[in-house]
Amino acid sequence: MKTIGGHLTYCTNIHAGENWFDHFAALKQNFPKIKSELSPEAPLGIGLRLSNVASVELSQKEELAIFKEWLLQNNAYVFTMNGFPFGGFHHTVVKDHVHAPDWTTTDRLDYTKRLFDILAELLPEDLDGGVSTSPLSYRYWFPSDDALGLAKELATNHILEIAEHLINIHNSTGKTLHLDIEPEPDGILETGKEFFEWFQNYLLNAGIKRIALKYNVSHDEAEKMIKKHICLCYDVCHFAIGYEPHAEIIKQLTAEGIHVGKIQISAALKAGMSDDIPERSKIKEAFSTFNEATYLHQVIAHKKEGGFVRYRDLPEALADAENSTVNEWRAHFHVPVFLQEFGLLASTQSDIVQVLEIQKSNPFTNHLEVETYTWEVLPESLKLPIDQSIIRELKWVSNQLSL
Repeated sequence: MKTIGGHLTYCTNIHAGENWFDHFAALKQNFPKIKSELSPEAPLGIGLRLSNVASVELSQKEELAIFKEWLLQNNAYVFTMNGFPFGGFHHTVVKDHVHAPDWTTTDRLDYTKRLFDILAELLPEDLDGGVSTSPLSYRYWFPSDDALGLAKELATNHILEIAEHLINIHNSTGKTLHLDIEPEPDGILETGKEFFEWFQNYLLNAGIKRIALKYNVSHDEAEKMIKKHICLCYDVCHFAIGYEPHAEIIKQLTAEGIHVGKIQISAALKAGMSDDIPERSKIKEAFSTFNEATYLHQVIAHKKEGGFVRYRDLPEALADAENSTVNEWRAHFHVPVFLQEFGLLASTQSDIVQVLEIQKSNPFTNHLEVETYTWEVLPESLKLPIDQSIIRELKWVSNQLSL
């Protein structure tokens, strides 16, 4: 739905179903209820998540025509897509496999091209459209600096193929589409600094001459074309886990002319780690209730003397909970954004408020997407029916934007 902060929606990765039939069934069951509550008269956007299998199925002309008619009948539109998870995302162990196949592979390249072809068909004429994607790969799959550098080079070449695909779509249809790179803990691109370094030293370094030659444009124009079609997905949860300075990152993005394709509005868990041993044990126990086997729950601990301790998953952090050198934990668990406290634990909701305040005063994107996908694995006390959960999330964000 259109808000003063941009087009606001939710990501349909909240719905189980990896083939298009099941995913469409979940949309048909839940979306009308959500829309009637949040936007009964005005159109409501959808942040569409398609697995590889579902993207192949929806690419068929008949299926696409049926979906377009359903969108029309329900006063709905698609303007952003989640192209990060390639395969199964519910009822299976995901963990680091969420990155597979990664950007070093043609499977990831072909899947993402297919998503953009679908989005070009669905996107309203007056909107730009984006697809968010992984931060190249999972860094621990590459055992040396040389291997990591080669992975960055290969991934960058594939992303430049996407840029060319999007330039061609723009030239033939006039529609502007962008790939939105989503840094996250333990990705090859994890922090704002790593994203900026990759964008300048790999993407622009390899891409400007290539695009200039292919499209017979100046180097300045080639740089503008790359920046138009390759953007950042600003996942608030991911940046909050890394204790990143939101205002500084957004200011640097503006200064370097790098666009934000969308803000993914999501919250992580956090807690101060008390020096009192019994109190710390209670905090450890509180975190342990979120220790589940489906998704990666990376933890970044802030050290008292500065710096961080990084844990690849929550069990590793729990095993080191007595580490007295740290004074705060932040854990990658997408908890509901409308809640600030979870017993002894808190959320990074204040980071969302800060980013939305910047967006209200100096808008830096037109796409806002709530991405809380962990409802099935939340503790029972936090669960609600899916449609009611989504409504609560979107109402909270909408209220923040109108304050």
